[in-house]
Order: sequence, then C-alpha cells, then structure tokens
Amino acid sequence: MTELIDPNFFERHHAELTQIRHELHRHPELGFQEHETAKLIATELERLGLPFEAGIGKTGIVATVTGKRPDNGRHIGLRADMDALPIQELSEHSYTSAVPGQMHACGHDGHTTLLLGVARYLAEHRNFAGTLHLVFQPAEEGLGGGRAMVEEGLFERFPMQAIYALHNWPSLPAGQVAIRPGAIMAATDRLDIRVRGKGGHGGVNPHLSTDPVRMAGALIQNLHSVVARDINPLSPAALSLCGLQGGDLDGFAIIPDEVRISGTARSLDADTQDRMEHAVRRVCEGVAITHGGDIEIDYQRIFPATINTEAETRHVEACIVQTLGESALVRDVDPSLGGEDFSFMLQQCPGAYFFLGTAKGDTTSPLHNARYDFNDDIIPTGCRLLLAVGLNALVTN
Repeated sequence: MTELIDPNFFERHHAELTQIRHELHRHPELGFQEHETAKLIATELERLGLPFEAGIGKTGIVATVTGKRPDNGRHIGLRADMDALPIQELSEHSYTSAVPGQMHACGHDGHTTLLLGVARYLAEHRNFAGTLHLVFQPAEEGLGGGRAMVEEGLFERFPMQAIYALHNWPSLPAGQVAIRPGAIMAATDRLDIRVRGKGGHGGVNPHLSTDPVRMAGALIQNLHSVVARDINPLSPAALSLCGLQGGDLDGFAIIPDEVRISGTARSLDADTQDRMEHAVRRVCEGVAITHGGDIEIDYQRIFPATINTEAETRHVEACIVQTLGESALVRDVDPSLGGEDFSFMLQQCPGAYFFLGTAKGDTTSPLHNARYDFNDDIIPTGCRLLLAVGLNALVTN
C-alpha cells in the first residue's frame, strides 16, 4: 500500500474545495446540460496543468495524470458524476440553488469536488508509476451518461485495468464507508402503461363502455402481486406503480377512454429482471383480455445492476482500513435497490462502487429530498480515500 506523501493536504485545501462545492451547488445543471459545470472543471484542470479531453458523452471530461516514476503499464480510473435533479430546493443557505426547479439533491456537486481535490493532489505529487484517469461523467440521473461515455470509446481511448466510484450516503454515519462484492445497486426498469377502453356515461350507459379505470384497478392489484408470487423470495426485487392519470375529477360521471400508469421495477440479477418483465407483460395481457380492452406497455431497461468485482472490492476494503481504520469499514453492506449508471462502466471494466457515509445525525435529509445538502465536513476524508484507492491500485505485486 502506498502512503500519501502529504496526509494533511486536503485539510489545508478544505476551505477552497468547499467553495468549489458551493459554486457547483449554486449553479446546478441537468443531465447532458452540464456546460457551465464542465467549464468550471476544465478551468480548474487547466490551472493545475493537467491534460484532459472534453466532450466525451456530450459534456463529460477525462483528465489524465501520469506519474514521474518509470511506467509500469497500470491505468486506473476514478469516476464522479456531475448532474443535478429537477427539484426545487427548499433549504436556505448562502449557496442555495440559483436555478428555479433544479438542485443538487443527490450530492453530485460533492462527488465532483472530491475528484477535483484528487486532481489538486496529483498535480503536486507525481511520485508514482502508472496513470490515473479522472472521469467526470454527465447525466447519471436516468439519462445514461455512463453508457454515453462508454459508447463514445471511454475504455478504448483511455484503457484501464479497473475503475472506481463512490456515492455519498446520508443514511450512513459520517466517516464510515460501506461496500460489498457483487450487486450493490439494482437494475432499473421503467414501466409506462396505457390502458385503453371505450368511454361513456357513468350513470346512463356504463354497460356500453369498456371502463379503463376498472381495468387499471385490476391491473394495479395484479402487478403488485408479481414480486410476491413470480419472484424467488431469496432474490431482492421491487415493483412499484407510482403514477396514475385518467379522466377528469370534475367530470365525475364520465368514463374516460384511457388511463395511464407509470412505475419502476428493480432487481439485482439478470434472471430476476427477465422474470419480472415476463410477468408484467403476462399480467397486462391477461387483464386486457379479461376486461375486453387493450393494454399497451412500454417496458424500458434503463440501467443494469451495478456489479462489483471481487478483487476490486477487496482492494477498496484494504484502502478503507489503511486510510480510515478498521472501524470505518462496513463489509457486505446490504445492496440498495436504487439505480446507478456506473453499472455501464462496470460491464466493460473491473471495478467497484462504494458508499461514503455523510450523516450528521438524525436530522440528515435523504438523497433526492428538497432539503438535502452534501456534508462539506467529509470532503477531506472523501478525497483521501478516493486518492488512496487510485494510487494503491497502480501498485503492481
């Protein structure tokens, strides 16, 4: 394991890195629109004298740092996401979002700051062999920026033996770090369902209509039984119908022609994902036949499961113990059924994804909450750990 040349580096830079984080928070940008964010990153990299390529996956950036010791052929990636969410921020502080309806409610401003902190260290300390690629990824929030970077040749243009990423985790005490081998985040599927019938008068001639509201009610009940009766109970999964739209509340006696339903399915392995989709399609077909209507489903597989490889997971565990101590490590953490498009990168390259605890107590807001804010106190810890993961991965046995 490589010892950091200057272990207090990030404490000295803490205030400036916090200012960067607040600037990013104040000016959030949605997926594939991170133009000003990318400009801030590029400006910082230019100031540090680090070479980089921009425009990968539309707004993504990859900086490359090569050590001054004889090259050992090792190339390692560290990735941070950059995009914000379409949420109106409710917190009030000096750096509250200046963009109506948009905010950094998932901490990607913090992730970007951590990787820029690593860049600062590497710009001053090159006493290592090998190459680190710092990957600033756009559009993680449902738009597949990770896939876009892969499809634009991320690993062909920047070959890597492994790639690593972290996510701040407000449900974990600050300073603790959690990881597991195998699936750590879920495959994310989206369901958009159109239930079509024949509208009519709800009092005069309901028998002449084909009621899509009745069909939707039956469909919701049956779909919510899929996980209980079609999926192995030892395989974690979720199917939630989260949106329902049909008819007009003022038209209380009007049976509509159509009802729309939206939802999501989550799973941790390919077999469960396949069984879920098959069951959903079967139920939709059956309900439509039973009620004499038509049900159209658009079933989209958005993200695959995020699968940590064994060796890279053990590497991160060793770095956590080395950097923060044994008490900071949470081994074999329960997987989350949240989605993460770092999964596309892990499909192409060995690597690991882990959770950095940021909770300040019982009052910490969860991710995707309008009052969420990244914990700035954790910036030095996150930088040190991410740097250790990268530098130690460059060491050959």
